[in-house]
This record gives sequence, C-alpha cells and structure tokens, in this order.
Amino acid sequence: MIRTLKFRLFPTKKQRAKMRGILDECRWLYNHILQTRRDAYEHDGTSLSLYDINPMIPGWKDERPSLKIVHSQVLQNVSERVQLAFQGFWRRCKSGEKPGYPRFKQEDRYDSFTFPQSGFSFCGVQILRISGVGDVRIKKHRPLEGTIKRLTIWRDGTGCWFACFSMEVEERVLPP
Repeated sequence: MIRTLKFRLFPTKKQRAKMRGILDECRWLYNHILQTRRDAYEHDGTSLSLYDINPMIPGWKDERPSLKIVHSQVLQNVSERVQLAFQGFWRRCKSGEKPGYPRFKQEDRYDSFTFPQSGFSFCGVQILRISGVGDVRIKKHRPLEGTIKRLTIWRDGTGCWFACFSMEVEERVLPP
C-alpha cells in the first residue's frame, strides 16, 4: 500500500532561492521537452517517447550549464511528467473527450519537483538534506513508517514549502 505524508519545510532565504532555481530549471526542461516532441511530430511524423528523450538530457546539460545544479533523477522525472501528459492526451482523444493538448508551463504553473529514489536524506530528527539545496529544517510531526519511495518538494500558493514522502507500507486491517 502506498501512503503519502506531507511535512512543512522551513528553508532559509538562500535555500528558497535555490529551490526556486531548481523549479525554474525543471520548468524550462518541461517546456523544452514539449517543444522537442512537438517539432519531431510536425517535421518527421515521429512520436518521441520517454526513452527517446532521456538520452538527450545530458546533451542539454552541456548546452545549458544551469541544469547541472538539478539532480539527474529530478530531470528524468520531468520527462516522465511530459510522458504522462501525452498519455492523458491520447487517452482522451481515443475516448472522444475534449483532448486538451499538453501546455507549456508558466512560472506560476510549475510548483514541485520529485526525487524518485535518491537525492535526499535525514540528518537528525528535524533536518532534511536535499541535493542541490542543503540541510533544510522540517517539521516532522509523525514518524515515517515503511520504505520511502519518492520525495516531492512542493510550493503552495502562499509561498510555503512542503515535503511529501510517498512510502510503501504494509496493509493494516482497521477495526470495524
């Protein structure tokens, strides 16, 4: 069973700036992947998949050095997001719904980045070490049970930051 717990983060001004920088780079990559897939379909009629895009990311890191501050698995997760957006588009096309082609993301429409496996660790009870950001204070108000599968760093509309841990836990039967 997958369970997600959300905890509040208390980053310093420098850490907030670093996390905004990571969001900006992820948003740029999302839009670049979307444009690359669109151009490939318009010019060649080929549909690029996640497995075609991921090998291109290291080349884009050479062209845009600011992408190097972002953990590699976070960048791969951005290409997964684009893939999921296209899968939803094609599913809606087949079922006869209004399809809604995947959109380019503006600054206020890209608010999270995800570490699928690594790039984060705990240093003490109330400190979360995030790759590219550093040691961030966290309000851990309950214990983490099970195996952590992914961490999503999320900024809400008011500018507060949160850490959402998705964990695999054993199923428990609740009393009636």
